Amino acid sequence: MDTFAEKLAVVTGGGSGMGRELVIQLAAGGCSVATCDLNADGVAETVELAQAGMLDGARVTGHRCDVSDEAQVLRFRDEVLEQHGCNHVDLVFNNAGIGGGESFVSSPREVWERTFAVDWWGVYYCTRAFLPLLIASSEAVLVNTSSVAGFWAMLAPGVPNTAYSTAKFAVKGFSEALIEDLRINAPHVRVAVVMPGHVGTNIIANSSRVHGLSEPGQMTDSELAAIRAELVRNGMQAAADVPDDQLLGQVIQKMSDGFRDSAPVSAGAAATVILDAIRAGQWRILVGEDAQSLDARVRASPETAYDRASTPDPADPP
Repeated sequence: MDTFAEKLAVVTGGGSGMGRELVIQLAAGGCSVATCDLNADGVAETVELAQAGMLDGARVTGHRCDVSDEAQVLRFRDEVLEQHGCNHVDLVFNNAGIGGGESFVSSPREVWERTFAVDWWGVYYCTRAFLPLLIASSEAVLVNTSSVAGFWAMLAPGVPNTAYSTAKFAVKGFSEALIEDLRINAPHVRVAVVMPGHVGTNIIANSSRVHGLSEPGQMTDSELAAIRAELVRNGMQAAADVPDDQLLGQVIQKMSDGFRDSAPVSAGAAATVILDAIRAGQWRILVGEDAQSLDARVRASPETAYDRASTPDPADPP
């Protein structure tokens, strides 16, 4: 697929970050796009931005959908068919994802399972819903977003990342398993798995919203206390010494903004890497030098990947 012009793409998690940039860049290349997000305002803004720069003949539609709910995914699929007047799609980007549930031992079970549901079941449900439409195309690509957390299962020494990593390992394994399955049963459909490192997105703020928390400056005492305890459990001892709840809210906001603004790769640059790789026929797409470095280190010595003394630093060259 050396061009996206006159194709139809589905992008989940299109309300911000890499999803938004994928929608914008696809539309600018003449591709029609149906994008969904749990945040209706965010996806509406994405549609407006994409429409401003799309080529003639392209069409962009926005849809509200919780990808962890199969009924909503099936409704989204039906809306795509109706609003785009089609009987097939050419590309599906399973991009939606959230963080949370860092510790299997101490994180609330509902937070752990909510994170896993969005990050794994969302990919599964959307693939179940849209794969027949990809097969109905003459040439199609399924693009699943995993992560470096899909091959290295912690955020940093002393900071677990169990729900997210478990889901992203599942996405990576599922995608690789589909390579031979599609080769035998639908050879005109291929699969690609994306493994980004640190990309500048609003995943921290978006994840808090999906988990039902208030905006950082508007959090209740109980919400702040729960977040403080979670940060301390996950090795961020400084959170225990923040004396003022409002200040803690500001710290959380700074964490979110800092994660986005300090990233070595912007969401737009990440989307460009992904789309270029798809055009080039790649199935394994590492995004960022940190992802490439960490991948090389883990592959070189998997037995020591979690040893504290030899834990790889994604910022160091391989």
